[in-house]
Amino acid sequence: MIRGGAPLAPERTIGEVGERALLAHIRSRVPLGPGVVIGIGDDAALLATTPLTLVTTDSLVDGVHFRREWSPPSLLGRKALTVNLSDIAAMAGTPRFATVSLALPADVTIGFVDALYDGLLARAAETGVSVVGGNLAATTGPMVIDITLIGDAGGFVLRRKGAEDGDLVVVTGTLGSAAAGLHLLETGARLDAEGGIVTAGLWVGDASDLARCLRAQLDPAPPLAFGRALAEHALVHAAMDLSDGLSGDLATMCEASGLSAWLDPAALPIEACAAAIEKEGGRDAFSLGLHGGEDYELLLAVPPDALDALRDVAAVWDVAVTPIGAFVAGPPGVSLRFGETLRRLRPASHDHFRS
Repeated sequence: MIRGGAPLAPERTIGEVGERALLAHIRSRVPLGPGVVIGIGDDAALLATTPLTLVTTDSLVDGVHFRREWSPPSLLGRKALTVNLSDIAAMAGTPRFATVSLALPADVTIGFVDALYDGLLARAAETGVSVVGGNLAATTGPMVIDITLIGDAGGFVLRRKGAEDGDLVVVTGTLGSAAAGLHLLETGARLDAEGGIVTAGLWVGDASDLARCLRAQLDPAPPLAFGRALAEHALVHAAMDLSDGLSGDLATMCEASGLSAWLDPAALPIEACAAAIEKEGGRDAFSLGLHGGEDYELLLAVPPDALDALRDVAAVWDVAVTPIGAFVAGPPGVSLRFGETLRRLRPASHDHFRS
């Protein structure tokens, strides 16, 4: 609602109400959180931060990262913040403050913006994040949701650089469900704002498999608390989040660490729902787990003698950790291991500027 004015009707478009009214409407919804001295409303926010601060940013673009027709806005708001939370967790940080910048077509309704903020603010409340500012802009192109997240680094930071010869390649959770969910959306499956199935599209299998993969794509749930817990334990040499796909992300970690790595194809923890969906479509789920992306799990370089201790910490947070290969001396790159044979792998994960 506009301060001193009537609530904005959800069916009205932002082209009708204008920037100032929309900004006032958003500002009225966003609370001040811990460490926020000045929040939304001035030229800049004033925040109490720690000596070491983590900063990350990510953009979701309609037609590239999501499509409005299949993305309930509340889930879209949750995902927009979550992809940034995953970056902070991968560096063992604690998320604190976020700015939200929106580039919106004039036909977007107040109801859509409200639902977007419903999801975003709910996710922020779950993770201790305060929204402290941002920007509004009109666009004649696609909608863009851009979030910058600020976190506390504490005294320990994990980086992509740091893997050592002999370290195990370890992943959290399972792989492939988000990529399978994308396939399902492309064939007509849909979720509602509460994560319930609206339509199954072409899928005729188990409804729980369908729902898990769709939720993995539309409302990912990275192991955020476990990532932060790694700051308390010297068990991991390097880490990054799995956003673009295992094959490319592991190649990135190899490049940063100056090492090669091999993977055991049989060890990859492919999500059961992804395997079922890909089998039903006559495809192999292994390629989804290897290249699919948007899993938002953690990729870790772990000394072999620390694996049991890492599992103990992971169990506290109900997170599965799976060794799937090892880092070895050699030119940066990734290979698949079949017995004693290594076959060089060409990364095929997401790249914004290549088809």
